[in-house]
Amino acid sequence: MPFRRKIAGTKFIGFHGILGFIALICSEFLMLKGVEPFSTWFYSFAWWSYILIIDSIIYRIKGNSLIINRTREFFLLMPWSIAIWLVFELANLSLKNWYYINMPDVLWIRWAGYCLAYSTVLPGIFETTELLGSLNIYKNASIKRIAITPKWYVIFYIIGTIFLIAPLVLPEYCFPLIWGGVFFLLEPINHRFNGRSLLRDWERGSPQKFYLLLAAGLICGGFWEFWNYWAITKWIYTVPFFDELKLFEMPLLGFLGFPPFAVECYVIYNFISLFRYHRGWEEDSYMANPDKKLPIRLVTLLAIILLVFFAAVFYSIDSNTVNSYKSCIKG
Repeated sequence: MPFRRKIAGTKFIGFHGILGFIALICSEFLMLKGVEPFSTWFYSFAWWSYILIIDSIIYRIKGNSLIINRTREFFLLMPWSIAIWLVFELANLSLKNWYYINMPDVLWIRWAGYCLAYSTVLPGIFETTELLGSLNIYKNASIKRIAITPKWYVIFYIIGTIFLIAPLVLPEYCFPLIWGGVFFLLEPINHRFNGRSLLRDWERGSPQKFYLLLAAGLICGGFWEFWNYWAITKWIYTVPFFDELKLFEMPLLGFLGFPPFAVECYVIYNFISLFRYHRGWEEDSYMANPDKKLPIRLVTLLAIILLVFFAAVFYSIDSNTVNSYKSCIKG
């Protein structure tokens, strides 16, 4: 296989991968010893270490990675990662599917923790997706070509609307649908305006990206739950009907929600890229339309809107989703 020739004769993990590996081992050891801040924020330490390791492996395989070659896009993923996850936090105010325990009682520390944790969502999913693709996973997968017509758009819009409204009207029975609704609403728009689109892949008979995202979602979901389980500050699920049989803190059937969530994140970010002249995080899109730039005033306004949105939702999480606090001062 091509990637083996690339790795042969060189280090498998580069400098930032070694740094990530050391950080992961040290944070796990210190977390188990109860040393702060590692025991409280172990989840974030673990995830940022993972991202460094995976990015390093990707760079060694293909000579191009998010952190090394697409650094600006990597840092742009962080605020959008927070923003996208906070949409689901807003939905949880109605669904009440999870709550947080042992949150630091100092506001700025708690909110900084939100930022550190939520900003890993997109980088984690996308790095994992790219790693699987670099290893030629699902490279030869194919499906019958699908002719996408405006009728598909209508069907997707109807399904998406139902998927978003039903969980809010009947949260006890329809809560899983929230993890797919945005996909059906935004994917037709991405396709219509020539953005990165899974529908366009299906038109070509290529399901590889779709399969990679599903697999990446399941992998990331496993790590989300594993590392959350060991942290002192964590989330606990209150999922109707399926709360008995668990793996870590997650009811087993809940793991089925991670693959579509990864697909949804990909579609949402592709939608955002439409407003950035189709620039995205992937190797073949991060340099799209380099001569076109968003006006500084617009970027500044967007940054202010995002910060206000973050603060408003963080406050809502503190008021509605946090179940318990712990003192940041010992003694």
